[in-house]
Amino acid sequence: MGFPKGRRRLVAAVAALLATAVVAVIVHRVLAPAEVSTVARGAYPAAAQPPVGVVGRLPVAPLVVDARLRVYAAHRQVYADRPVDGRHRTTPYWSYRRWPAELTGVVASGSTVVSRWSDGRLVALDAPTGRVLWRADGPVPAESGAVVRRTGATTVWDPRGLYVTDLADGRTVLVVTSDTQARGVELAGGRELWRVDLPGRCRSDVGTAVSGQLIGLDSCAGPATVEFRDAATGAVRDRWRPSGAPDGLLVTPLGCRTGRSDCPALRTAGPGDAGGRGWLLGASEPTAALALDPTGATLIGEQAVAVLDGVAVGRSARSGEELWRFEGLGTTARVLAVQPGRVHLLTEANDLVTLDPVTGTQLSRFSLNVGSDGTGWAPGAVAAADGYLAVERLREPVDPDGDDQRYYLTAEAVILAAT
Repeated sequence: MGFPKGRRRLVAAVAALLATAVVAVIVHRVLAPAEVSTVARGAYPAAAQPPVGVVGRLPVAPLVVDARLRVYAAHRQVYADRPVDGRHRTTPYWSYRRWPAELTGVVASGSTVVSRWSDGRLVALDAPTGRVLWRADGPVPAESGAVVRRTGATTVWDPRGLYVTDLADGRTVLVVTSDTQARGVELAGGRELWRVDLPGRCRSDVGTAVSGQLIGLDSCAGPATVEFRDAATGAVRDRWRPSGAPDGLLVTPLGCRTGRSDCPALRTAGPGDAGGRGWLLGASEPTAALALDPTGATLIGEQAVAVLDGVAVGRSARSGEELWRFEGLGTTARVLAVQPGRVHLLTEANDLVTLDPVTGTQLSRFSLNVGSDGTGWAPGAVAAADGYLAVERLREPVDPDGDDQRYYLTAEAVILAAT
């Protein structure tokens, strides 16, 4: 005997509804917006003091935070490992993941790590524990069109539209921009200080200045003009254009604390780097600094450093007076990066030479080689902080349009060194 025909239909209908409900629950759990925070379980590590030389190699770009952790970017995750001088990437010390938003930028100041997401969300994490300190809404990031490669270097070393800067009263402000809006957020607590509308793609960010300003390049209503916006209030403090500058003005920040944040100088030039000129930034109009005019020159402290014909020369940024020179670098040597108390030079043989920027004294010199990888590579993106330097190694000849396997030297493309 079976069920009557009508009852069979009812049972089938109920079964179909239950199946639909189960599928709906599964789909919701899989696709619904979510976040997963895995906090640290071990003790916060002490600052390491590794011997000078190559520390190791990594598959992704590390952001050194508080001289204790390495923070990395993944597609939908920001995470940290330890120790900071570990030879390889290790099991995450803490991790923060969101879905379905994508991670677009990471910055750090002190022991606070801020992540920015494709839906505009800002999430601040405590570096010692990985716990969420605050969440805030920011403008949705502009579509950059830039290729995000597997190391994630652009996300952690040069996150466009995400900057920090210190104010004179001791506060640190997070400045977040898109094509059409900028917001200032207090790093301690996540309180929004201001928001302003921006004109669109005819304006672009340069970075933030040590004097507490957001620097932009505005070509919306005429020749490109440098705009200085107060990071405390969002108000435009000044608009400036170098005398005799070409319409197609290019502006490059110099000597920044990290990425494009807290920059003490900039360099202006025309198309093809014509007529490059260096400028020191302060509370008033930029001041000409002839020592920063050469291509590749940068600022560290009060010293301008440039490599000319294989000779590194340090000059007073304000007077142009030569302070020191260092020879024997080779004709293709260049300034690779700077950080407080150190200027890093890369020789034609891929030796890393670190000098004291005040005296020109050599602090260290060693080959940027690890294992059997060799030194036959070209440098890509680079970052320096807390005495460490990390650099991408690219396969020669460099093919900017190649896939990651062709573009990078090895699967562990990032070399990390203690200087």
